[in-house]
Amino acid sequence: MRLTDLTQDFSKGGAESSSGLRELTPAEGGSSARFSTSSNTRVATTSAFSTGRMMAVASFGGANLDQEEGDTQVNWRPAHLVAKRLVDIVGATFGLLLLSPLLIAVAAIIKLTSSGPVFFRQERTGLGNKPFEILKFRSMYTDRCDLSGVAQTVADDPRVTPIGRIIRRTNIDELPQLINVLLGDMSLVGPRPHVPGMLAAGVRYEELVIGYERRHAMRPGITGLAQASGLRGPTIEVEPSVMRVLRDIEYIRNFSIWLDIRIILRTLINEILRGKGF
Repeated sequence: MRLTDLTQDFSKGGAESSSGLRELTPAEGGSSARFSTSSNTRVATTSAFSTGRMMAVASFGGANLDQEEGDTQVNWRPAHLVAKRLVDIVGATFGLLLLSPLLIAVAAIIKLTSSGPVFFRQERTGLGNKPFEILKFRSMYTDRCDLSGVAQTVADDPRVTPIGRIIRRTNIDELPQLINVLLGDMSLVGPRPHVPGMLAAGVRYEELVIGYERRHAMRPGITGLAQASGLRGPTIEVEPSVMRVLRDIEYIRNFSIWLDIRIILRTLINEILRGKGF
């Protein structure tokens, strides 16, 4: 297993640089499967939840995610955060105006093909662990929707409507979140907002990943570094689930408006043109 070294300097190779990855090796203390690197990231395995199951624990230490350490500390972050919010407002407004014919058409088709509301509303965890209500086009039958979000969608899910399959595969169901961006609940780019108590590898994310709440240090995004890196879909396996959180923390540590633009461009290619949703 490989984990991102969160102390790695990505200024030369970019936030997605593979130079930020290190192989983990068993640490001393027997076969109880503790793993460590020279950084403050570690992985452990245990059978506490079920026989033979691996539990990955990523500890991010007590570093301040809003600042760089030592001589590398600079005062660029506030300016980039202001630019980020401006890009959010302009981008979301332009997107809603440009896509309004598509949004109206999709809303009409949803209303005509199945009973229930056009939008699906669900509580998600936002900036500073505060809850907010996310908006999506409804892609499931009303009487089969899971408002808790614990039951994740899988391939050929019988809860999904025919039009729902199309808008999920093309990610059109996510477009109403542009409204969340305008409201300030979300950003165009950031860690994807999870439902409270979200499961990963069969356990709560908070139990699987120590320091999980640190991914809430920035507004959640419609897309993020994890999604642009291909880490999306059901969180049923340990390593991909942990890697998502590590990518989120990596994004927060290395945030800049230029990184946001790169992620948006990668998302347009990887997630929309090649639609991988279901």
